Amino acid sequence: MTSDVTQTPRTPTWLVATIAAAFGLFYAYAVWNAVAFLIQQATGMLGLNALGWGVLLFAVAFPIIVFAVALGVGMRRPPGHLAVILLTGLGLVAIFWLNVVAYALAYGSSLVGG
Repeated sequence: MTSDVTQTPRTPTWLVATIAAAFGLFYAYAVWNAVAFLIQQATGMLGLNALGWGVLLFAVAFPIIVFAVALGVGMRRPPGHLAVILLTGLGLVAIFWLNVVAYALAYGSSLVGG
């Protein structure tokens, strides 16, 4: 009795690591930007209140969370799917970052202490 189930070949680990590392650099840049913006806002003339700290600390953690989730979801998929999933997560991080910056510029007085 033969089985008609065909096994799909697994993606080599080195290829998954290469794709993850390439996208990881972009996610690390997003974290770096968020940390720099947090330091800039915190060392300003008025500092930050609790809302400001919460928003900007979440802006630092968000790219790390999205990268971990995207990598977990795409790790067992073909390389093209992994790249698209990581790219989608990067787009989500970019949209969130633009929202944080827009909020800080429009409602900056609600983020600062005083």
